[in-house]
Amino acid sequence: MTHETNPALGSSSAGSTASSAPTPAFTQAPEAALRRNLKNRHMQMIALGGAIGTGLFYGSASSISLAGPAILVAYLLGGAVIFLIMRALGEMSVANPDSGAFSRYAYQNWSARAGFISGWNYWFNYVLVAMAELSVVGLYINYWFPSVPAWITALACVLIITVINLASVGTFGEFEFWFALIKVVAVLGMIVLGIAVVIAGINSNPNLPVPSFSHLWSEGGFFATGAGSFAFALVPVMFSFGGVELIGITAGEADDPSRSIPRAINQIVYRILIFYVCSLAVIMCVIPWRKINGELSPFVQIFDSVGISFAAHLLNFVVLTAAISVYNSGLYSNGRMLYSLAQQGNAPRAFGKLSRWGAPVNAILASSALTLVAVVVVFQWPDFAFQYMMSVALIAGIINWSMIMVTQYLSRRRMRPEEVAELSFTLPGGRAATVSVLVTLAAIVALMALSPSYRTAVIVGPLWLFVLIVAYEIKSRRSTSTLSTPHVGKNENTTA
Repeated sequence: MTHETNPALGSSSAGSTASSAPTPAFTQAPEAALRRNLKNRHMQMIALGGAIGTGLFYGSASSISLAGPAILVAYLLGGAVIFLIMRALGEMSVANPDSGAFSRYAYQNWSARAGFISGWNYWFNYVLVAMAELSVVGLYINYWFPSVPAWITALACVLIITVINLASVGTFGEFEFWFALIKVVAVLGMIVLGIAVVIAGINSNPNLPVPSFSHLWSEGGFFATGAGSFAFALVPVMFSFGGVELIGITAGEADDPSRSIPRAINQIVYRILIFYVCSLAVIMCVIPWRKINGELSPFVQIFDSVGISFAAHLLNFVVLTAAISVYNSGLYSNGRMLYSLAQQGNAPRAFGKLSRWGAPVNAILASSALTLVAVVVVFQWPDFAFQYMMSVALIAGIINWSMIMVTQYLSRRRMRPEEVAELSFTLPGGRAATVSVLVTLAAIVALMALSPSYRTAVIVGPLWLFVLIVAYEIKSRRSTSTLSTPHVGKNENTTA
């Protein structure tokens, strides 16, 4: 791929004199632009919410069964990789805050083809995530109201979240703030309760030993399952971090991106330590890790172990909120990504239309409509959806993360030394960090290929990339053909 830039999209931070990329299909009128109405508190809570999802509430059980107490180290390693990826994205977002984030940066610093692949791959990724999250909303509601058809609650969720996203970015930010706050309070409450239970030695379950910090090493050792199982646990761990790159999508609508983006990204380390490492450590101190079988969420088990009868109802509410939050964020990011692709000329022009409130109305409606079709598939073949769709979403996420690292490297390479010195927020470690992240992601893909649950995704990933490359070539040839076709008058005949 050749290095291209597009003046119509704004120069990259490098200000390079590279050859121009194809001019986008159109430029949005200045009076109808995305609004910078996301406050710092919105950005911080969106970042927090991105670190807490169903992967933590339910997926942590399978991760614990694979690695035992060593899962804490797996989350630290995975978190370090994610931190570097977000620092790479943050460097570009602070220097050039724009909607569409890494797709726009790939378009500017890499090539039009890279922008096309990055944008559509991310959109595809979040469509898959939305499929699964939207489908389970009905299941959670059925826990309280079993007679209500699941498709009705799913449809209601689609309509409500779509209206929220169509209103304004400030409305989205406010709803997401409260959605994320519920998750944060729930996890913090569980940590405090768990520590109190361990210190006091409370145990109302005769089938479980007395809670103790020693459970972290007394059940066969800290690395009880061995190096192989520990390595395989990195796969679901990396999946649980999916969505943190949403901070980059919000860059174009943050009221103070130079302050809020670095702060949100730098706090990733603390969020991982608190919401993953601390919460799972407390759970395994209250309940020995071998007793966590996945039949219940570990968060339910810890409440049950101290005799809190309404634990299941409490967690059902929290996980329902988490699913709605993920769908809300997914619809937001998909709408902004389609808008960015339209600005690049890599998506139909209609997706670049903004409402009077600054929301990409057609892009949001199209993404919402597709998830409705997806829900039908999920309800018809639930095993297919949950076993394969989420694994394919992980491979799509790895493609996104890899392209972010390469794009940041190319962006730096195009910059003059004085421009690099002016960067206020940078990727620590430089090229060594880039290589380390890419090697780690490649190792994760290799582990997926060795796992029956994820092997299908490793096959689908390259096929999906091939489809995107072919689609870009078709689009490019059609665009070239259209530009080279002479205009004719109304009375002139043309042939196909």
